[in-house]
Amino acid sequence: MATNFFIHQNIVIHQIKIGGVTNSSVFQIGSAGVIKSLSNLYNTGDFSGPAPTSSAEIQQLEGPYVPLVGPIR
Repeated sequence: MATNFFIHQNIVIHQIKIGGVTNSSVFQIGSAGVIKSLSNLYNTGDFSGPAPTSSAEIQQLEGPYVPLVGPIR
């Protein structure tokens, strides 16, 4: 028989700094009973071929499609 817990939270964050985010990052504020991992792959760019696999193939691509911004200091 499962026991249900109800947690009431009041969280105030004035400033937060996140050093880095990767594909498998989890950022959690507060409580969670269970975090179930979920990974979905979508072809949002209508690509028809495989992704490049070698650094030589990657270097042949035309610059970044998304402008990259340097770190803020």
